[in-house]
Amino acid sequence: MEQKQGIDKWILIVSVILLCIGFIAVTSASIMESTIKYGDAWYQAKKHGMSIGMSLVCGLICLSIRSSFWKNRSIIALFVVSLMLVAVLAIGREINGAKRWLSLGIMNVQPAEFLKLFWILYFGGYVSKRILSISTTYLGFFKPFAFLFVILCLLMSQPDFGSFVVISVITMAIIWVAGAGFLKFLSVFIPLGFAGIFAIAMSAYRMRRISTFRDPWADPFGSGYQLIQSLMAFGRGGLKGEGLGNSMLKQGYLPEAHTDFITSIIGEEFGFIGMCVLILLELFIIYKALAIGIRILKVDAIFQGYVCVGIGAWFLLQTLINITAASGGMPTKGLTLPLISYGGSSLMVTCSAIAILLRIDYEWRNNIIKDRRDE
Repeated sequence: MEQKQGIDKWILIVSVILLCIGFIAVTSASIMESTIKYGDAWYQAKKHGMSIGMSLVCGLICLSIRSSFWKNRSIIALFVVSLMLVAVLAIGREINGAKRWLSLGIMNVQPAEFLKLFWILYFGGYVSKRILSISTTYLGFFKPFAFLFVILCLLMSQPDFGSFVVISVITMAIIWVAGAGFLKFLSVFIPLGFAGIFAIAMSAYRMRRISTFRDPWADPFGSGYQLIQSLMAFGRGGLKGEGLGNSMLKQGYLPEAHTDFITSIIGEEFGFIGMCVLILLELFIIYKALAIGIRILKVDAIFQGYVCVGIGAWFLLQTLINITAASGGMPTKGLTLPLISYGGSSLMVTCSAIAILLRIDYEWRNNIIKDRRDE
């Protein structure tokens, strides 16, 4: 009897390393703010540690569930998250001018983070079940986009332009690998592109971010302040960095140092070499997700293949946006760095996504999933 292969230990090891790097970086970056706001230097570090613990539990649960479970049940989860998005608009907690969080007492939940994973599971299942209809008829192709339009409207009402972009790109990636055809791809890409441009043009706040990105020194103590401080952090880091705990910019100079701009502190304390290591670790997870998905889809248009591609596209986009925004390569956007950034909702969802990826890879290598009739 052939012995079963275990889960991919390298995906697991790299994910744990990233979680550890994130915990160390968040602890270092949050000491000053935690001391001033809460009178406890380790307050946010302890919260982040609790979030990691809850995320690992979520990951273990997802790892124990057969991947085919999600194919026909993800629509339920997606519907629940959609209701949560509606609830956010009514009773959500507002932070920095945006209503994106639901308060559950012990923690704030950001439904948009859960939406990313559940949309991948739903849309991957839809495409795998209707691949012929999608590739041959416009009606079959456009059906899921009515639901997507409602979801994107809810996101923009918060407003959450970052999640709007992520969900749109995930959808494009899955459509592309499904081979829906170039014209169909453009028929979705162009309207979404125009919608994004319109959303930027109609918002003074977003237009200010564009102008700040182009010339942060035009308003060094206003809209350009955060980006300038972030660039100074990378500049101080140099090749080898200032050393763990030796960041100057985290001493109240760089706003959101332990959240959106955690990479700036990593760059300052660990330098160019440290950032290269971090990027390579993130790219390893992204490569594995895309490689597993493509390997499966080469055999058949199986749900699990589209899910892996969606997870890879999601992690790639958020890694790209987080790091390039912090380093001045694009306008600043509040998107987390997978497995690194502070935030319970983001950590729980990314750990769950990694667990689903591990489960799919395990099932594929052990011939538990073979074709679309495996359910």
